[in-house]
Amino acid sequence: MKATLGTLQRINLRDVWTTEATDFTPWLAQPGNLKLLGQTIGIELECEAQEKEVGPFRADILCKDTATDNWVLIENQLERTDHTHLGQLLTYAAGLDAVTIVWITEQFTEEHRAALDWLNEKTEGGINFFGLEVELWRIGDSPIAPKFNIICKPNGWTRTVRERASGELTEDKGIQFKFWTAYKEFVESNSNIQCGTPHPRHWMTHSIGISGVHLSSVASMWNSATNSFSMPELRLELVLNGKNPKLKTLETKKDEIERAIGLPLTWTNVGSAGKCRIYTRRDADVRNPSHWAEQHKWLLETLETFNRVFKPLLKEADTSLANAENNLA
Repeated sequence: MKATLGTLQRINLRDVWTTEATDFTPWLAQPGNLKLLGQTIGIELECEAQEKEVGPFRADILCKDTATDNWVLIENQLERTDHTHLGQLLTYAAGLDAVTIVWITEQFTEEHRAALDWLNEKTEGGINFFGLEVELWRIGDSPIAPKFNIICKPNGWTRTVRERASGELTEDKGIQFKFWTAYKEFVESNSNIQCGTPHPRHWMTHSIGISGVHLSSVASMWNSATNSFSMPELRLELVLNGKNPKLKTLETKKDEIERAIGLPLTWTNVGSAGKCRIYTRRDADVRNPSHWAEQHKWLLETLETFNRVFKPLLKEADTSLANAENNLA
């Protein structure tokens, strides 16, 4: 039997996203859509803020590159590139000290593509400019699907991504990369919680669906209880970025949270400008692969507990903050 093939139909961006600020930017900031963008450019992205204030201006989306913890700035357009957005892009990048800058638009002019190519050539190593065009397609009555096309990227970027994924590693980093690769497979076979891309580092992030907050599974060679390398440890962390107002809600329910988690919790950097981490830990010989199955099980069970306890409280905090802002408006 011959297969029936459909015809691709291109959809006008404005038919789906009426405005950049209220439609496209919130759509792109969702974890699944940032994941699609990240896969296109070779960076795992985690949203830190939408409409981020930079002096009198507002940058569309500010993210972290989870592999390096560096800032990634995303500027959106639903039409052809123009000089105004190019100027905004550079202004925001300087004000936020971003090292990766992503300009997404419906269509790049040759002049603006050449400008980004020139910036990639002339700026110091470590500063990266991407230009992407976004398209929408469907077949018949199928759901509309987005597609990102790279128009320009940093020189040697493909090689850089490959080296980050499989470059020469220390013995411990090699162990961590294998540990997270196996952990991701275990989690995705036993849970609906999503894992980030495995990297040769001591943590793996998990989106909780709330801006400025995420969960982290940690397999560290440093033992936080003994302040030494005497024995590696596992941690499960809730991470809040900067002076996050949601933290006040959690603090008022600290006793309730600790009872619900059922494990000893450590609260770090509460009230400071740095990241606040609420975590539980245990000693674990992560260098021994024969122990990984039990360690993965502990991490996943604790991850699901943190997600179950913290997610509704954080959503409640989001609602309260939004109501307070509306009352002041």
